[in-house]
Amino acid sequence: MDRNIRSVEDVFSLLDGLFAPEADRWTADGAQWWDGFYADRAKPVPFFVAKPDENLASYLDRGLITPGRALDLGCGPGRNALHLAALGFEVDAVDLSPAALAWAGERAREAGAAIRFHRGDAFALAASGALGGPYDLVYDSGCFHHLPPHRRVSYLALLERVLAPGGHLGLTCFASGAMGSELPDAEHYRRGGLGGGLAYTPESLRWIFSGLRERELRRMRAQAEDSARFGESFLWTALFRRPASTPA
Repeated sequence: MDRNIRSVEDVFSLLDGLFAPEADRWTADGAQWWDGFYADRAKPVPFFVAKPDENLASYLDRGLITPGRALDLGCGPGRNALHLAALGFEVDAVDLSPAALAWAGERAREAGAAIRFHRGDAFALAASGALGGPYDLVYDSGCFHHLPPHRRVSYLALLERVLAPGGHLGLTCFASGAMGSELPDAEHYRRGGLGGGLAYTPESLRWIFSGLRERELRRMRAQAEDSARFGESFLWTALFRRPASTPA
């Protein structure tokens, strides 16, 4: 007889376990699935290209964000981390997949970029203090929509730990009506899967991140194949700012 729940993390672990192993894309156990995904670098996957997100490049072009310390969540082959490093950011990049990080490391060495790569669960790394922080920018291109509903709580706790006052969260995620599952949250626990990733509406993103101030929320702009930037219109892009500390 097991009586092994006495903390919030115990509850989260229990809820994680309600999903079939093959549906896991967010815990350390999900690394094997992502390694398989990244094994063939020649696959026609849009975000395998070595180009930054068009919205991220636009934030920088318009001065909405400026160089500082940055954390790239779910960095994959490192395309956004490389862009940030090239523009003067001090970058930490996290991913579950050793295969993705090996690819990102090769790109960084070729570019002469000094990026600190971390392998593992970003929530655990943040809670343990393994990530530096505080960060002026936390950037997430496609990680958030692979989290089950209860892990939004972990995500907000990560931001509370590592995002500097006045810092920004940049996010891309599946757009409702274009990509991802639109089932109610509870239904995913009944089915034991996330349907390839969760779709979001602008209203749901504003509600989830209501503790931050919205600076921009729009669809990603599709980019031509010869563009220097990555863009697919099935994604939302959002930029939120954490309020600055109130003087004592």
